[in-house]
Amino acid sequence: MRLWVFSYTEEQLEKLRVDKQMLREIIKELKKWSAHATILLSLYVPPGRPIGDVLALLRQEMSVAENIKLKKTRNSVEWALSAAYDRLSRIPKIPENGLALFAGMNPDTGESTVVMLVPPEKIQVFFYRTDKYFHTEFLEEMVTEGSVAGLLLVERDAATIGLLKGNKLEIVEEMEAYIPGKHHKGGQSQRRFDRIIEQMVEEFYKKVGERANNIFLPLYEQGKLKLIVLGGPGYAKQDFLAGNYLDYRLKQIIASELIDVSYQGEVGLRELISKAGDLLEKYEYAESLKTLEEFKYHLAKDDGLVVYGEEEVKLALEQGVLKTLLVSESRDDISHWLESSHQYGVKAVVVSKDLPEADWFNKTFNGVAGILKYKTNTFNS
Repeated sequence: MRLWVFSYTEEQLEKLRVDKQMLREIIKELKKWSAHATILLSLYVPPGRPIGDVLALLRQEMSVAENIKLKKTRNSVEWALSAAYDRLSRIPKIPENGLALFAGMNPDTGESTVVMLVPPEKIQVFFYRTDKYFHTEFLEEMVTEGSVAGLLLVERDAATIGLLKGNKLEIVEEMEAYIPGKHHKGGQSQRRFDRIIEQMVEEFYKKVGERANNIFLPLYEQGKLKLIVLGGPGYAKQDFLAGNYLDYRLKQIIASELIDVSYQGEVGLRELISKAGDLLEKYEYAESLKTLEEFKYHLAKDDGLVVYGEEEVKLALEQGVLKTLLVSESRDDISHWLESSHQYGVKAVVVSKDLPEADWFNKTFNGVAGILKYKTNTFNS
């Protein structure tokens, strides 16, 4: 694992902050470490904790470590404590989301690692331990799929129910019904036939509502479902929302903006996500889809604002002309690219392997590309 090097002055504390994508990769690397003795240090400091108190604890632990009988174990623990103390002593105060620090050395190989970061969510507990592994469970809670968005497409004879969980799109159910077209004979026969059609639509809406309630309500009651985005063609979505088909609690969390969508199934849900804009901006799948669409737009226009090829993307990063880095979730070296983007202050978007275009992105661009801030001759000559 690489040594994550940061500056620790107050003005540069922002460099310690990582997003969820980068945090996932850091957790993966930390979980590769294990030891035969309790020599791997994990430290979580919540916001508001005086840095002096934390340093005092580490000094106390250094004194205790001097009494460890086994030389290898003693040296490893002392190294981890010194590394932690050295980095924390450069910080004027704990950042608003708290601080996590991990330090350890393999006494057999001499390999070492130090990771210090500000997580994307607030640390709630003070935790210190030296163990046979790094305690990443508090960070794992931050990247576990918690908040879920419900997706619902409704038209008079079809519906799709889906869930958006982090960087995953799940199609839960697709429903269809046979609804005849308008009757054209006129008179009482036409009115009677139209009433039958509307009754059939009513019954279908009831079935859609029942299924949506069964799928969404348990998630709502668990506190996971915070939002439902409703879409579809024409006025069907308005009619469905106006009726008593959904549980009143679910109706309260339906986004006020109803989205016009032309299709059903996965294609329709992706269109819904794309058009929902800021409603779903915190969900990684939506950001991944939106950014890949932007990349394809510039690629099709041939406007010189895309860059691809590992060396070209690396050069764009180094020259400071890269606006957004796109890297495939499937790449083995994804942590390297996320680390590089963080180092250069460039936004990185992980292309979810669940996107239909993921295979195309991997095969065509080897899973790494970028969008430039402006056109330059270096990449478009």
